[in-house]
Amino acid sequence: MSLLQIQNLKKHFSYKGKILRAVDGVSFTIEEGETLGLVGESGCGKTALARALMRLYEPTSGDILFQGESILKYKGKAIKALRHDMQYIFQDPFASLNPRMTAGEIIAEPFNIHNVLNPRDREKRVQELLQLVGLRPEYISRFPHEFSGGQRQRIGIARSLALNPRLVVCDEPIAALDVSIQAQIVNLLKYLQEEMGLTYLFISHDLAMVKYLSTHVAVMYLGHLMELASSKDLYDRPLHPYTQGLLSAIPIPDPLIEKKRSRILLTGDVPSPVNPPKGCVFSTRCPLAQKRCHEERPLLREVAPSHSVACHLVE
Repeated sequence: MSLLQIQNLKKHFSYKGKILRAVDGVSFTIEEGETLGLVGESGCGKTALARALMRLYEPTSGDILFQGESILKYKGKAIKALRHDMQYIFQDPFASLNPRMTAGEIIAEPFNIHNVLNPRDREKRVQELLQLVGLRPEYISRFPHEFSGGQRQRIGIARSLALNPRLVVCDEPIAALDVSIQAQIVNLLKYLQEEMGLTYLFISHDLAMVKYLSTHVAVMYLGHLMELASSKDLYDRPLHPYTQGLLSAIPIPDPLIEKKRSRILLTGDVPSPVNPPKGCVFSTRCPLAQKRCHEERPLLREVAPSHSVACHLVE
């Protein structure tokens, strides 16, 4: 049984009397112990999708199955209990930590909310979690302003692991960090997954990091999935023109190869989700778009084993 199944999920917002289609019919599955990387440009609906599946946003329609059971019917105490198994790492380590609380209080907050462990055991567990994420136990009494960005994100990770969750949604956890720190955090996430048997939804702009961490990758554009495949297949043989454009932007650390290769430059900006294009949502920027692309929306369909793409031009 799959750990998480998203079925035709939609999340629409009301915006100036119009409907903003942030997530517009997304489906995918994450098996236990795997990492699904979710990529796409800013404004394509990645965070809205992540918050909807965590029930931080109420989905407009569709279904979310966790361990085979729909969680959309959950209310109150049932959602609170769900937090034992589903946790979230936020993008901004500066905004996601309460500046009035110490690191120890921040990490212990899940214990207080869920009434887990007695005070003595809580302090011991907090120190263990600090060590687990690479911080010293004596940092327990420090406040967020006394830490660097990377250290703050480690505190956020420790907080997300306090209740021993099965699924962790990582919402661009490295985007706000220096490049020198990003690799450390990704390596930490990989280590924690191996040690604790975690399952990740990993959202990022960094395609190289997604390739390193993910077992499968989903490419999202304007609220829709464009392509979904294993990490190896997607990077070795991208089928959708949008995926090809994204991957061509990854720099190659060899100046001779980098100089010779051709780049696929995507012109224009992402259209407004309030007024998406008719037909394929990528048709206004696609260098290969044909008449059919502007008139008929392609469905995400499997074109090879475990490789699905939403494009009329891929047969």
